[in-house]
Amino acid sequence: MADSFSKKENFKKKLQKQKEKAMRREERKESNDKGKGLDDMIMYVDANGQFTSTPPNRSDDEGVDLSTIQLGAAPIEAEEVVKSGTITFFSEKGYGFITEEKSKENIFFHSNNCSEMVKKGNRVSFEIEKSPKGLVAVDIKVIK
Repeated sequence: MADSFSKKENFKKKLQKQKEKAMRREERKESNDKGKGLDDMIMYVDANGQFTSTPPNRSDDEGVDLSTIQLGAAPIEAEEVVKSGTITFFSEKGYGFITEEKSKENIFFHSNNCSEMVKKGNRVSFEIEKSPKGLVAVDIKVIK
């Protein structure tokens, strides 16, 4: 029994796809980067920011002073230990808030941390400590 026209065409298409697949496989094998040395894989960046395979010319580099290079994090400037501010709120229960003069930040305090009796409007000096609930003013003294 003879094959129909469409069966012959489908068979031809199937053979063509197999040939194309085999050719693509061969191309992949030829262009494979496996087995290349490290020198073949290294790329450089030229002065214009373009990739190139040629290494840069070291003679035209400006000299870099190694003593000016700083490693690690930037140095932390020591903060002022004793700060000053004004008591802006003071409750009868013994707590209140001090507004720091420089940063205008409100800092919580409790009367247990005061060395003298304080009231609203007093200028005070204090130190800041971290507590589980945030910053707290301690060692509070009235500035006269």
